[in-house]
Amino acid sequence: MADQDRKGPGRPRSARVDEAIVEAVYDLLSAGQSADAISIEAIAAKAGVGKATVYRRWPNKEALFIDAVTMMKGSLPEPRGESVRDDLVMLLQAMKNKRMEQYGRVTACLLPELVKSAEMHRVYQAAIEPRRNVMRQVLQRGIESGELRADLDVELTLLMLSGPNIAQNMLKWNPNVPSEGFAEKLVDAVLRGIAA
Repeated sequence: MADQDRKGPGRPRSARVDEAIVEAVYDLLSAGQSADAISIEAIAAKAGVGKATVYRRWPNKEALFIDAVTMMKGSLPEPRGESVRDDLVMLLQAMKNKRMEQYGRVTACLLPELVKSAEMHRVYQAAIEPRRNVMRQVLQRGIESGELRADLDVELTLLMLSGPNIAQNMLKWNPNVPSEGFAEKLVDAVLRGIAA
């Protein structure tokens, strides 16, 4: 976003203020506060802005959290479309970024919220569905090209690829599995069962 993006009449928006507000959400979550307990007032105070500044950008806390989770995930990766394997590896590698440690703490703090709050579950699903859809399209393309089985359960395959990747990247679930080449090994293991 440009530093002075206009969203309509009035003062130009500052990308720095937007970032400060989103960073405040990350800081409050990674400090262990529950999403339900975090107020717009607390976010504004942490960001050093007024409550009205937050509301000019987001109509409510849910919209702000959707944007915060979406920004945490980064921009949507674009598969090259040459090979299902290469595209899946690229998508899994894109889930790991330089700020994974902080984002891992934020996500870990969100997990209990996703279990107990239907609202936060909706927020998280809304934020990750576009990413899930990119992988879904790669799998559908693989079925159509004959690279993958015609009877492939696409949704289950999404889970089989994403679940271990999230567990390993965020929680280091199994320290005996090296990070180097993990995405390639995971995709190859799943492909053995789903390839045509």
